[in-house]
Amino acid sequence: MPHPARQTVTLREVAAAAGVSVATASRVLGGSSRTVAPEYERRVLLAAAELRYTADASARSMRRANDSIAVVADDLTTPSIGIAVAAMERRARDAGAFVTVSSTHGTVERQLETVRSQRALRPRALILTSSRIEANALDGRLLGELLGYEREGGRVVIVGDTDMPFNSIGFDNHGSARELAAHVAGSGHRHVTILAGVRGRGNVSDRTSGFVAGLRDGGVDGRHIRISHCAVSRQGGFDATRRLLAKGLGRTNAVLAANDTIAIGAMSALRAAGVEVPADVSVTGFDDIELAIDVTPRLTTVSLPLARAGAEAVRLALAEHSEAEHLTMHGQVVVRDSTTVRAG
Repeated sequence: MPHPARQTVTLREVAAAAGVSVATASRVLGGSSRTVAPEYERRVLLAAAELRYTADASARSMRRANDSIAVVADDLTTPSIGIAVAAMERRARDAGAFVTVSSTHGTVERQLETVRSQRALRPRALILTSSRIEANALDGRLLGELLGYEREGGRVVIVGDTDMPFNSIGFDNHGSARELAAHVAGSGHRHVTILAGVRGRGNVSDRTSGFVAGLRDGGVDGRHIRISHCAVSRQGGFDATRRLLAKGLGRTNAVLAANDTIAIGAMSALRAAGVEVPADVSVTGFDDIELAIDVTPRLTTVSLPLARAGAEAVRLALAEHSEAEHLTMHGQVVVRDSTTVRAG
């Protein structure tokens, strides 16, 4: 993919800005097989990005970059991102490209740093996956970096909620959660605890508000809906449920978790306390990861089209058209063994 000509910046200037030798800068930017300390590599890539260095480096390096799609994700350890990235890799391979993946641990500062580093490497496209990416983040610096990358001929795709002017794929978290909660309410559950994940995190916050709306639609009194925030992990669900048990379940007969891993942790804590699922308490999740059908009882959840989202992200990344597309994907309620019908 051709890139517009820019004012020449020398390798020596990049090395000086990074505080390393010219030889070290050359190894980082020239595709050398010789190892460079991670700190020096990071400094060189950041300096190259800030100086807009576009080395006439080895043709080998440029060929490799032009075939690459750089995925920038919040957390590579979650099952849901694993499903999406695996689908990205398959779609990219079919198109003759390949995927590289970086983790930002969910911080905007790391997103900005990673995007700057990737610009120096000049991948064919950038795919950012996050629960929410906002145009005004860091006073617009992340948006500016991404716009600069597109001006250089790259393409940006965002998987998650965003108000940025790039190709994007979002999920109807609120609507899907509302449908699941309406099913729970329609099954006779009238005292519900929501394990809501981290306060203020975009996707789980939307799911929580959807749960509340669906429960109220189904006739659940708002006074009988408890919301508990926790880490978005199995341990987070386990710990939150242990706290709930310590205070007393009371009349709670359903637990709605913001994702499947939280739900699996909740079921483990209930089982350890001798509380039967679903005879005593129904439990639901969200995402439909592979483990959802392997746990006992099998988990009622919302199936999100994560693999399709990953494949579509790569399609958008490799598309020739210039007009941005904005896709919204809907989940489907999947009823399994972890929920039951309550009488009266």
